[in-house]
Amino acid sequence: MKVSVLAVQPDYLERLSALRRAVSTALEGKEAVVELSLIALLARGHMLLEDVPGVGKTTLARALARAVGGDMRRVQFTSDLLPGDVLGVSVLDPTTAEFVLRRGPVFTNVLLADEINRASPRTQSALLEAMNEGQVSIDGQTVDLPVPFFVVATQNPQDFAGTYPLPESQLDRFMMRIDIGYPPAQVETRLMLDPQRDRAEDVPRVLDPVGLLNLQEAVADVRIEHALGAYLQAIVSATRNSPALSIGASTRAGMSLARSARARALLDGRDHCIPDDIYRLAVPLLAHRVRLAAHAEGYVPARDEAESVVKGIVDRVPVPL
Repeated sequence: MKVSVLAVQPDYLERLSALRRAVSTALEGKEAVVELSLIALLARGHMLLEDVPGVGKTTLARALARAVGGDMRRVQFTSDLLPGDVLGVSVLDPTTAEFVLRRGPVFTNVLLADEINRASPRTQSALLEAMNEGQVSIDGQTVDLPVPFFVVATQNPQDFAGTYPLPESQLDRFMMRIDIGYPPAQVETRLMLDPQRDRAEDVPRVLDPVGLLNLQEAVADVRIEHALGAYLQAIVSATRNSPALSIGASTRAGMSLARSARARALLDGRDHCIPDDIYRLAVPLLAHRVRLAAHAEGYVPARDEAESVVKGIVDRVPVPL
């Protein structure tokens, strides 16, 4: 009989609680956003934040990096950004007459890819190998990235000027897409009256990268019973059979949903998943990975339209008792 990881390491609960409290100090009043970001982090996923400017996307990324004691680098994506500006390039060392790798900002623990959809598709695709394999290829040389490695990308709504839509292959590498939204009125009032305060600087370090890796490894020990596995697969399959969608969720999407459900259970102090873990995460995990059925030419579907379709599909799949 397998012993619960929470029974072997009871301090995991204390670490997870401290991690949640630490990040919440920078994003007050946004408990759901904090929970989803921690789930993505624990499940070794990556996160796409889609929202208007000025609602705390950069603050969230900095808070996560500070709480886990990792390094963070920020890249402002623009239309003239090149893949080498993100990954790095080989330069000639005049003293040795040999080429030396000059590493780019991707070599960090937390990479903030700010306004990723302002860069060209060529530059966007430079992150595919990094996000999927934890490595990059530069001038024929394969180099491992630091571990843990977590990408927090932000994008402006598609109707903003100067944006390129992310291709499906890029979207599929993001475990979840969420928005932050405006803060509650009381919190926003305090922020307006104290604009010089950097809330990310107040976030305490509660872990180190090794401690985070231990928690990520513990996620794999959380149990998903066969009935829940069948429920998860039924949701993924239902997206492929829906007349409202031209492309449903991939197998990778289902695998990501399973990992995130395990991470949510661990974050809640459980060594097993329940149906609610899958139900609550299905929309942020799947909505950005599906494509709506054809509309009139030139029509750009709203984000909440895809989320509404996926939510309706999930609601129709019977929940195991």
